[in-house]
Amino acid sequence: MATVTIRDDAIWIGHIEGGANLQERLRELRAGDVVALEVDGVVGTWERMRDGRDGRPTLGIKPISSTKAVWAEMRQKTGQSVPIREVKTTDSYLSSVIGTLSEWNTSEDDVAYADL
Repeated sequence: MATVTIRDDAIWIGHIEGGANLQERLRELRAGDVVALEVDGVVGTWERMRDGRDGRPTLGIKPISSTKAVWAEMRQKTGQSVPIREVKTTDSYLSSVIGTLSEWNTSEDDVAYADL
């Protein structure tokens, strides 16, 4: 299982240990892409950081939404190594399959189900 040492306001991809697949997956994300991660047993939403002003990629992810408060609490464990893994949430699953459901994206369906 992959681990990361709590050090900063963000998780730096290079600080993830024992998780080459996870590191690669996070490196492939573009700036602004969102991923669901379980860190120390808590599932949260993380966003790939924007590239630097000089165009170089920032190889980190930052907590967003309610994950910010949880990560702030976890920061009290600075220096501790905790487990980290990618998880699929209902939202991430639906967004990954939305293209396969395109036959339902018709104007007739919009009218028929507008009130639901």
